[in-house]
Amino acid sequence: MTNIAVGHVAPGFTLKSLDGKEYSLGKLLEKGPVVAAFFKISCPVCQFTFPYLQRLAERYSGDSATVIGVSQDDASGTKEFNREYGVTFPTLLDGPGYPVSNAYGLSMVPTIFLIEPDGKVKISCMGFDKGDLEKIAAELSQLRKIAAAPLFRSDEVIPAQKPG
Repeated sequence: MTNIAVGHVAPGFTLKSLDGKEYSLGKLLEKGPVVAAFFKISCPVCQFTFPYLQRLAERYSGDSATVIGVSQDDASGTKEFNREYGVTFPTLLDGPGYPVSNAYGLSMVPTIFLIEPDGKVKISCMGFDKGDLEKIAAELSQLRKIAAAPLFRSDEVIPAQKPG
């Protein structure tokens, strides 16, 4: 579960990415909505989910929307996770003791938030939830004013949910 319910303001944060660049939620929200996906590299549901988040990022990230990962692991393990699962969107490192994850009240990963430019959580998704990921894609397509594209291919057998 999370303490940050839909409609509530997401806690601000500033974290460093794998390449050492600093990212601030406030700055990212100035250009548009943010999809923030919290994860651990050893989590099988995270491993299953992140390739679909990569598809989401490839389609909808850009000048007016951002997809970020927030890793609860060290840089070395996280780089290997990204390489293995094809993740190229910015991945930030939560600090020792997971201050950002704790600020969000996380008790499981993956937990994914769609945060609107006003800082409010529009969608909160725990574990893998196909419907919630499709809702996030639909919201981003509307906000970016681009045609929605299927997140899942018709030849893929995807479960509706996988708990984290």
